[in-house]
Amino acid sequence: MQMTPTQTSAPLVTDSVTMLGADARGRAAIAASHGGIYAAYLAAKAGLKAVILSDAGVGRERAGISGLAYLATMGVPAAAIGHRSARIGDGVDCAKRGIITCVNEPAAAAGIRAGMHASVALDLLAASELPAAPIPAPQEETRRRVSEAEADGIAVLALDSASLVTPQDAGAIVLTGSHGALLGGRPETAIKIEPLANEAVANAGTRFKVRFKVIDSKTGAAKTDLNDLTVLVFLSPGIWQQRDFASSLGEGVYETSFVPPSAGVYYVFFQSASLGLSFNSLTPLTIQAVKN
Repeated sequence: MQMTPTQTSAPLVTDSVTMLGADARGRAAIAASHGGIYAAYLAAKAGLKAVILSDAGVGRERAGISGLAYLATMGVPAAAIGHRSARIGDGVDCAKRGIITCVNEPAAAAGIRAGMHASVALDLLAASELPAAPIPAPQEETRRRVSEAEADGIAVLALDSASLVTPQDAGAIVLTGSHGALLGGRPETAIKIEPLANEAVANAGTRFKVRFKVIDSKTGAAKTDLNDLTVLVFLSPGIWQQRDFASSLGEGVYETSFVPPSAGVYYVFFQSASLGLSFNSLTPLTIQAVKN
């Protein structure tokens, strides 16, 4: 039995699986990340009912599509787009030009085939009556120091993801399993916003400060003295929102504050004309507000 996609079941297209939000649960998506296990884990964690990734050239030991088998163990349909047919890291291009090269068994059972156009496959998965992915067992990305490769005091780090680069890594040599594309081909996606608190829990009705660091992901250098960094905070679901300029605290650290009117989940977005950032350029920070 098939159903017509509704507003909440309509397919998603995104440049990276890391950009999936709370609205992804129960939906099918093209996420132009590689098809490795960690990307597949994030897709399951977001509750997608099906996902189409990039085959990333497949690679050694088929690591570029290893996530398809991982998702098959949970019964989640997954497929991969050929790296020669569309740009990795560019969801729109994958939807426009992507051709499916690999499918797992649940995807095949849903009618997805190699050689199918990615947009056709996505629509088929979106219209299928499939459950959201089960909650996966926790899986952590890793970062390891390769001390045997170091010389002259220069650190060498092996990271599973480029998102694990921190300001403390400036001057180091970094090896990463991420692809090297700019998300959506946008230079601003080389900017990283790093929260300076491990737990983002606020009390409703009490002013909460959000401190974060703005980093150039390509160099690890902090972006200092930004005077046009706008912060948008909004409650989801709901209509409450606040928009204000961030205050610079020096050395690339900035601060904003807000008073959550009620308990709930708040998303924090960033915009800066000088950095080429729009509010939808980066994955927002998430703040959980609880009752006092």
